[in-house]
Amino acid sequence: MRPVAIFRHSPTEGPGYFAIFLEAHRIPWTLIPLDEGAPVPSSADAYSGLCFMGGPMSVNDDLPWINPVCALIRDAVSKDIPVLGHCLGGQLMSKALGGQVTRNPVKEIGWAQATGSVDEVSRHWLGDFAGAPLTVFQWHGETFSLPEGAARLVSNDYCTNQMFALGPHLGMQCHTEMLPEMIACWCDQWAEEAAAVAHLPSVDTPEEMQSGIPARLPVMRKLADQLYGVWIQGLKT
Repeated sequence: MRPVAIFRHSPTEGPGYFAIFLEAHRIPWTLIPLDEGAPVPSSADAYSGLCFMGGPMSVNDDLPWINPVCALIRDAVSKDIPVLGHCLGGQLMSKALGGQVTRNPVKEIGWAQATGSVDEVSRHWLGDFAGAPLTVFQWHGETFSLPEGAARLVSNDYCTNQMFALGPHLGMQCHTEMLPEMIACWCDQWAEEAAAVAHLPSVDTPEEMQSGIPARLPVMRKLADQLYGVWIQGLKT
């Protein structure tokens, strides 16, 4: 089987639980560290799927890898090679497929509640989570619009477009890949950003993020298993 290519845009925003999930299902994967200057492949043909992780930058920034990444996403979509995006990755998917990425009304940082939609596409992706309250992890200040033909899967009061599906492709604004070590690292690395907006109801303090791990991470892990489980069904051999 061809490997899943996982694109990293920042050293502390690696594949996390997604890699653990792939390994548990004996699916090979390879890391493409764009943050270290790795080149963007010109074609998706060598991979069974593409996964794009998060990052502190904006897809609207003038960075040399953004246009090649968008071209690669379009190439994969044209060949029905599944694409998966987490936060920045979901925004890259939206941009590549004709959507827009703009400032969200508020920043979302930390644990959040969201709600799954109840249409046919949402039931396919979310299973028992369709129409149900969801626990997710957030760290974003921008939001994506839905590409043409995409279905909204998840929404909440602070960000309407939390997740979309387009055929076998899944774009997420939230982070379902989190590990306890990643949460601790982000809380340390970006403590000033969280402190600057701590007055917002959409923001947790670093202490709240870390104290919420025992109760909330296992709940989100079940959602991740559901979403990743559907996504891998479309992988090319």
